[in-house]
Amino acid sequence: MRTALTLLFLLALAAMPGALLPQLSLNAAKVDEYVAQRGWWGQLLLKLGFFEVYATPWFAAIYLLLFTSLVGCLLPRTWEYFKQMRAKPVLTPRNLSRMPHHSQAELDVTPDEALARAKKAMRGWRMETGEGTVSAERGFLRETGNLVFHFALLGLLVSFALGKMFNYEGQVIVQADGGQFCNGGIFNYDQFRPGLRVDGTDLTPFCVEIGKFTADYLDNGQPVGYQADIRYQSGDDLTSNTWKPYTLQVNHPLRTEGDRLYLLGHGYTPTFTVTFPNGEKRTQGIQWLPTNQLTLASEGATKFDPPGVTDSETRRKNQIAVTGLLAPTPLLHGSILNSKFPALNNPMVAVDVYRGDLGVDDGRGQSIFSIDQKMVEQGRLAKVARKNLALGEEIVLDDGTKVRFDAVNDWVSLQVSHDPTQGYVLAFAILIILGLGVSLTVKRRRVWVRATRLEDGRTLVEVGGLARTDQAGYGEEFTRLARAVLNEEKS
Repeated sequence: MRTALTLLFLLALAAMPGALLPQLSLNAAKVDEYVAQRGWWGQLLLKLGFFEVYATPWFAAIYLLLFTSLVGCLLPRTWEYFKQMRAKPVLTPRNLSRMPHHSQAELDVTPDEALARAKKAMRGWRMETGEGTVSAERGFLRETGNLVFHFALLGLLVSFALGKMFNYEGQVIVQADGGQFCNGGIFNYDQFRPGLRVDGTDLTPFCVEIGKFTADYLDNGQPVGYQADIRYQSGDDLTSNTWKPYTLQVNHPLRTEGDRLYLLGHGYTPTFTVTFPNGEKRTQGIQWLPTNQLTLASEGATKFDPPGVTDSETRRKNQIAVTGLLAPTPLLHGSILNSKFPALNNPMVAVDVYRGDLGVDDGRGQSIFSIDQKMVEQGRLAKVARKNLALGEEIVLDDGTKVRFDAVNDWVSLQVSHDPTQGYVLAFAILIILGLGVSLTVKRRRVWVRATRLEDGRTLVEVGGLARTDQAGYGEEFTRLARAVLNEEKS
């Protein structure tokens, strides 16, 4: 037991860095920033795994040792418990006056009547009757609660381990006012973290469509709440094409087919229309990334291919990217644009327009939020214009191409979480609380009664008590029992 308690303390201690330090699985950019700010100390923490605590060998070692220790502790205790449950109460000691609790009196009753009175007073106790004696014991639920607590803790550890094997979690950005997402495969996600036994080929199928999105803010820009009106299909609804409505809010996920759909946050998608010199138009809206969570000032890159160009070399030399800053509620310092509030109040964009080879055709992945700076450094992509644009305004490039700022729409960030063991985790957590409560409140105690016939015809009745724990309260209970046995009128 001492080993298990030590390991439990070490597990709590080992988990502290996971709660206090940024973790790679949650925010890799924050980890990079933390390491850069702290130099060699940050590098040492990175090498020791303090930024991925729950995946480190030393955390797993503590976890497995605790599991092994609990099993080694519980098996003999359970066997001992079953033996105690089948055993009879301890025989009445020869000298009851040595017990921590003792009382006696001479009564005008027979020994059998005194013992009958004792049995009545201790109804519900485990009793064993001897020659002129009664042995009683109570409080076995204390050890029951103790075992339930430890077995539930063991079950909780197993559930967590199985959950890490069979769970998955993914994030995706979906446009509001008609955007859809289907949980059909990992390629539908922007980020996906599978469990050890999940390959992404057997995800729970469901689809959602995002309708109207609303956000409420305080005067200082702090969000009060986000709400998205959605429709969803799952189970048999997918074959019958039935959509069900749901109001998705932060901390109020949609639960369907064993999965949970969370609303994490939102941002904005500016829409631009590019009119090329030949008169053809291309309209596109791509989400931009908030760089300031308080004002939702956002940066991004909306990229266009020239229309009607079949030659790949010519097409690559005339691609266009609209990059810059989106200010939902603009704040201008001269020509410098910033945002002062996260809601859309006459939004503006400060755009840099690039023309040339965007590098999107070389087979390498590229962020949708930025352009490839290597292409700029090599001179294959050049900035051709810069301007602040309000809604409906446009900028004209040197070749007559026009870029117009048309609209701003909302996007929402969703998270899908699947954990088949969450019900077991809840059940074991409840059992831990119940078992701990029982083991702390129930007292293990024993009572013995001896009735001896005296020479004058009266009966000497002795009552002795022993508490198996140091908890207070048994003295009062013993006093009540002794009164009931020794003086029925006062019981």
